[in-house]
Amino acid sequence: MSRIPYLSAFAVLSLVLLSACSAPNGQPLTGSEPVAPSQIADFGTLYAQNCAACHGAEGRGGASIALANPVYLAIVDQNALHNVVANGVHGTSMPAFAQSAGGALTDRQLTILADQIEARWSRPQEFAEVILPPYSADPGDPEQGHAVFNGYCSRCHGADGTGASKGASVVDPGFLALVSDQSLRSSVIAGRADQNVPDWRSDSPDHAMTPQEISDVVAWLSSHRALPGNLAKARKALP
Repeated sequence: MSRIPYLSAFAVLSLVLLSACSAPNGQPLTGSEPVAPSQIADFGTLYAQNCAACHGAEGRGGASIALANPVYLAIVDQNALHNVVANGVHGTSMPAFAQSAGGALTDRQLTILADQIEARWSRPQEFAEVILPPYSADPGDPEQGHAVFNGYCSRCHGADGTGASKGASVVDPGFLALVSDQSLRSSVIAGRADQNVPDWRSDSPDHAMTPQEISDVVAWLSSHRALPGNLAKARKALP
């Protein structure tokens, strides 16, 4: 029997095996090397790994405010957004992501996140002729804020803020321990479209909230925060 067909088949098999093992022994193929976390520059990956758990997939909202909210992005400037991502918010559930503040992200990655959140989800043309409340302001008057709350918010959250059929409690110490006054202010202004919470213009169609009213209602909400001493007593009373 001729050995030529056998030798031809062996040669073909050898070529296939050599092409599959073209990289030097023990070395990865070109393009297969994993990307170091500090080198990731894709917005989708950065957002999914660092933001989506709290702010929702595609910025649509989760435990924290939706970042794909054009009203929110209209009031927060780029520097403030970058600063929050980089340094977090002390005393709340928002951590710092900058390496300089103990996080894992480089300055370049922080810039990618802040720039792309703005570029993808803001709609500045919708607010060209709208007088926007300031993102931050001096503290308001809690007593005046209670009256403001009753006028704008009590229909959903109850007259005392402890909740009603359309809305949860907004004065619960556990909730207030997780949010800053600035977060409360941002939510009052921007609303939560993902939870059917209106923005500062929509709660009362005939009268948008004024900047002072926003400050006052935030001051009233903040006045319900548990004092450190009261929190310590509450913990000792637990079984």
